[in-house]
Amino acid sequence: MNSTSGIILAISLIIIMFGMGLSLTLSDFKRVVTYPKAMIVGLICQMMLLPMIGYLIAVSLSLSPTTAIGIMLLAACPGGPTSNMLTYLAKGDLALSVSLTAVSSIISILTIPFIVQFALQEFSNESMAITVDALTMIKQLLVIVIIPVGIGMFIKSKFEAFANKMEKPVKIASALIFVLVIIGVTISIKDVFMSYLSEAGLPAILLNVSTMTIGFLMAVLFKLTRPQAISISIETGIQNGTLAITLATIALNNAEYSIVPAIYGLLMFVTATVIIFIRKPLGVKDELSLEKDSAN
Repeated sequence: MNSTSGIILAISLIIIMFGMGLSLTLSDFKRVVTYPKAMIVGLICQMMLLPMIGYLIAVSLSLSPTTAIGIMLLAACPGGPTSNMLTYLAKGDLALSVSLTAVSSIISILTIPFIVQFALQEFSNESMAITVDALTMIKQLLVIVIIPVGIGMFIKSKFEAFANKMEKPVKIASALIFVLVIIGVTISIKDVFMSYLSEAGLPAILLNVSTMTIGFLMAVLFKLTRPQAISISIETGIQNGTLAITLATIALNNAEYSIVPAIYGLLMFVTATVIIFIRKPLGVKDELSLEKDSAN
C-alpha cells in the first residue's frame, strides 16, 4: 500500500473507534470491579490465551513467516465494534461485551507492541529495537484507537442526546468501512492474495473457531451465565481486523502481513452467523436465566 492508502486506512479506523466511543461510558470500565469474575475470565481469554493459541497454530502448521506474523498480529488485537454487534445479535451479555472491548483496547496499547515484536523475532529475520518499536507503535495506537474512543466518550458524556442519535448511523458507517477495508486490502495485494489464500485460510479458521470454543468453555468452567459465555466466546474469537490491517500497513509497513486479517475478516462472519442462528430459539430462556442469576 502507498502512503495515501495508509492514511485512508488510518482515518477509517479512527472513525470506527470514534463510533465505539459514542457507545461507551465510564460505567463500562467500572464493571471490572462490579462483575470481576466475568471480566477476569474474559480478559484472560483475550489477552493471554488468544496470543498463545495463535502461536501454537503458527508453529504446529509450520506457516510461512508472513502468514505466521499475520496470525500473531491478529491474535494480539482486542475485540472491536463488530464483536459488540455480533454479541447483540447472538443475545449475549452486551454490557459485558462492551466492557471487555473497552478494557482490552486500553490494555492492548501495551501488549500489542511486545507480541508483534516477539512474532517478528520468532518467525522472521527482521531485527528491530524493541524499545523504539514499542514506543512508536504505542504512539500510533494512541492516535488511532485511544484518542478517537476518548473523544467519542467525551461527546457521549456532554451531549448524550446527540451521541445517542449518532450512534446507530456511525455503527452502520463503521460496518461499511470495515467491508471496504477488506475489499481494499484484497485489491491492493491481489497479485499475492491467491497464493496466500490456501495457506492463510486454514489458520484463520482455526484461530477463529478454537478461540471462540475455548472462550465459551472457560466461561462454562467458571459457571458464568449462558449470555456471559456467549459474550466471552465472541470477544475472544472475533478480533479487530481493521486494527490488525492498519498496523500491518502503517506500523510494520508490510501489506502482506494484512492478508491473514483480511481473510479472517471474511471468515469470522460465517462462524458468528452460525452462533446467531443457534442462539435465536434460546434467547428468551437465557434472558430469564440472566435475570435470575443477577438477582442472586
